[in-house]
Amino acid sequence: MADQIRSLDDLRAAVEAAAPAAETATAAPRQPQRDALGRAYATGKRKDAVARVWIRPGSGKVTVNGKPVAEYFARPVLQMILRQPFRVAGVEGQFDVMATVEGGGLSGQAGAVKHGISKALQFYEPALRAPLKAAGFLTRDSRVVERKKYGKRKARRSFQFSKR
Repeated sequence: MADQIRSLDDLRAAVEAAAPAAETATAAPRQPQRDALGRAYATGKRKDAVARVWIRPGSGKVTVNGKPVAEYFARPVLQMILRQPFRVAGVEGQFDVMATVEGGGLSGQAGAVKHGISKALQFYEPALRAPLKAAGFLTRDSRVVERKKYGKRKARRSFQFSKR
């Protein structure tokens, strides 16, 4: 670092000298990732649940483990969780979803399918990445159940104290 910046003019000159190098180092735009059948695939995870999700253009039909979404996720809240990525991206009713999910409970499975749908939408159409990322749907929720510790009844709960 023999060339030190001591004034604003020196800083401006250094920035202008570095500007052409920065312009050539831009990354290539993202390309859609689709298979031979025109589908996009992604894996979603939440708690202990893992979902494999395929999306393709269609009428908005969603099947989870071979069942309609209303039959597999009976609670309306879980169905709403699945529809969130489509609503945020503004593509409701434009994609058919086929998902297989295993592990965890229904709430974790719904979160896993939502994560998988979000990732698959962004793979299918890279322009949808910005709204999905802003909504936080592309980030895997890393919260998992804390393990049980020895000498404890659960992860943190101790055995009941007995004075005598």
